[in-house]
Amino acid sequence: MSAKLENLAQQLKQHLGARIGEPVLSLGELTIEVDAVNYLAVSQELRDNPALKFEQLVDLSGIDYSEHANWPGKRFAAVNQLISFTHNWRVRLRVFAEDAAFPVLPSVTGIWNGADWYEREAFDLYGIHFDGHVDLRRILTDYGFIGHPFRKDFPISGYVEMRYDVEQQRVIYQPVTIEPREVTPRIVRETQYGKANSRG
Repeated sequence: MSAKLENLAQQLKQHLGARIGEPVLSLGELTIEVDAVNYLAVSQELRDNPALKFEQLVDLSGIDYSEHANWPGKRFAAVNQLISFTHNWRVRLRVFAEDAAFPVLPSVTGIWNGADWYEREAFDLYGIHFDGHVDLRRILTDYGFIGHPFRKDFPISGYVEMRYDVEQQRVIYQPVTIEPREVTPRIVRETQYGKANSRG
């Protein structure tokens, strides 16, 4: 671990204590994990503590760990990428929702207002509800869309399709009419592919 990341890990442990798990270094990046009950308090401390000063949330994404190999933990998580311009360092903050059937996490929009659209995206694609978000609605799928397409148990072709109905003169939804299949591309190459040009 570089001296800078070692210093950051020490600062995180010193100021956040038992509220976070042991910082994990992987591929030159530091990750800390927090329980949902401590998520807001830890986020506030990460932003406001002068020794940490993570002023900006760069990204927030949802994750579904249900098909992760040998994963013993909870299913849904939100992962925040944070940056401190003051100290020129980054940290990844991960928090798991307690209930897989109805995943709920507190909203951090009151701490980093840039989380607004990211939380809406995680809600839309993974079904993670962010308690306290003032405008939690779909952002990428249609308002009538059923389900959350980035969940591992969501079928690739979806549940419904839309088409224009000439008789009704409007777009309608109907059950998916295509059969699921795996498509393996056929590779076609010229006979002389990879050989030097013999025409000099």
